[in-house]
Parts: sequence; structure tokens; C-alpha cells
Amino acid sequence: MVENSGRTVVCSVLFLDIVEYSKQSVAEQLELKQSFNRVLASALESVAARDRVLLDTGDGAAIAFLGDPEDALFVALAIRDDAAHLAVRMGVNLGPVRLVKDLNGQINIIGDGINVAQRVMSFSEPGQLLVSRSFYEVASRLSNDYAGLFTHEGSRTDKHVREHEVYSVAVETRTDRRKATESRRRTHGPAVSQKDRSTPERDSSAPPDLDENVPKQPAKIFDAGAKLIISGNSKSSVEDALTKLANGGAQLISPITQVNNKWIAACEHPNVPVSACKVETLGHKRIVTGPTREAVSAKVEELVQFGAILVHDIRSSNGVWIAVCETDAPMR
Repeated sequence: MVENSGRTVVCSVLFLDIVEYSKQSVAEQLELKQSFNRVLASALESVAARDRVLLDTGDGAAIAFLGDPEDALFVALAIRDDAAHLAVRMGVNLGPVRLVKDLNGQINIIGDGINVAQRVMSFSEPGQLLVSRSFYEVASRLSNDYAGLFTHEGSRTDKHVREHEVYSVAVETRTDRRKATESRRRTHGPAVSQKDRSTPERDSSAPPDLDENVPKQPAKIFDAGAKLIISGNSKSSVEDALTKLANGGAQLISPITQVNNKWIAACEHPNVPVSACKVETLGHKRIVTGPTREAVSAKVEELVQFGAILVHDIRSSNGVWIAVCETDAPMR
């Protein structure tokens, strides 16, 4: 799966760093990183190599999990249990990333999914595990056992004046993956095993067609603030849900992607208020940022009524919509 560079997928991303790593001596950094790498390698043993992309960030790591959404949760819990001697911060997000090849020909990940994971991690304390609202909305509905793991910690604002709803995972949480998987099966029915499905010969690097021999069920829609995440057991059920959402004004921001035994897509929430936008003043310029094109456009219209002129078209950058206006005089 990770061989397919150039694809955009919706997946869980775990971002970790070692607290105050840069303040240590070179010898101490080497010792800390070796210890961290051992803990990380042990935690990742339960996840197949083809279902993850691992990036070394120097003072930590970022892992995109291309299989079950909750893989990031179990790996983070395993690291937290085994890394008690290390001061590690952790953040998990569910969002769109793009698989690309770096200058060395290795698979890399870019996009809002990993950017938000890093932001969420930056809000955590040493030894704390925080997750984004989008991850919480999906993970808490996968199993009865998962629902009680999270505590809402409120909203946090990053350096780009973007707000994030975050949830913590209790320190005493020691989730048994086997028991949680059984709970998920009782809640949502058994997952379809790749080995139990008879399929024709196909490219091993491409994901299997899960629509075969799978009874079609209505897709589920998870409200993740400015985004709606659609998940279903067939591509057609997700397409049906997207059609209804599009009729209500929602816009697709991440194409339908197959993630293990599910089809997932994401679109902009059609009802994000203008108040969700931020306006930054830079001289005679006004930088408007918001979670949807419609909200930013409405905010720009408000500014135009007070004499502003739109000087740069509304555009999207890392999941945030941006517009630039200009005025002849300071605006009140």
C-alpha cells in the first residue's frame, strides 16, 4: 500500500517528540534517541510494515497508520507504558495526508493530517496523550470499549491562530487490543478478512475491492467540527452519503479512500458560521482565515462593505481557507 506514492488518503497520524531533547548534550541525545527507538520499534511490532509510514523527525517520530484507525491509539498507549523513563509528548489526528517520495526515493507524508497531529502533540504535557476531535469522533464509535477512554480537554489555539478541540486519554488506560477488537466486532459486526475472501489475481500494491461479497450498509457520518468524515463498508454507500451532503452545500476535501476494511472520505461542514473565521491585520492588509470557503467568502463580503478590496482570491492551504483584503485606511 505504501508503494503507491502520489495518493491522498485519510488516516490516523501519531506524532511524538522527546521533551527538551535539543537541550541535552550530544552523548545524552544519542542515549535518549536509542532508547526511544527501541520503545517505538517494540510498539510497532503489532502493525504490518505495509500499513504504516514511519518518519524520523530527529527529536521524535511521526507515523501514518494506513490500516485500522485505532492502530495509532494502541501504539501510543504501548509507547506510554514502556517509555516511563522518557519524557515523551504524543498527539494523534485523523485527517488527509498525501504519500510522496522524498529526494532519497523514500515514501514521505505531507498534508493537514500530519500538520494537525503535530499541533495536537504540541499541546500535550510530558507523558500525556492527546487526540484531535476528528480522531475522537471516529475512534469513540468503533467500539464500546473505546468510548470511555477519552476526556474532553477543551479548545487549544496554535501559533497560526487555528483552534483545535482536543481529548486526553486517561493515564490509567491499559487497553487490551484483543478484547477491544472483540468489542468492536460485537458493536459493528465482524470485519471481513482478506484471507477469507476469494478474489482474482491483482496487483499486490493496490488495495482489495471490499465491495465484493460485503452487504451494503448506510455510511456513517462523523461531525469533526469544520469537517464531516464519512465511513462505510462499501464505496457506493460512501458515494451515496456524499451526494446527499453535496446537495446540502458540503464540498469534498479528501477523495474516497480505502483504509483496511472501510471506505473513508472527508468534506467541509456545510454549516460553519462566519464567526469561525479569523481576521489578522498587517498594515492595510486583512488576512482572513477560516475552515470553509463559504465562511471566508462571507467574512470577506462583510469587510468589503466597509471599503476593503479582495486582492488575492480565496485559496486553500493545509486545510485552511485564506483570503487577503486591502484597505486605504485602518478599519475599526
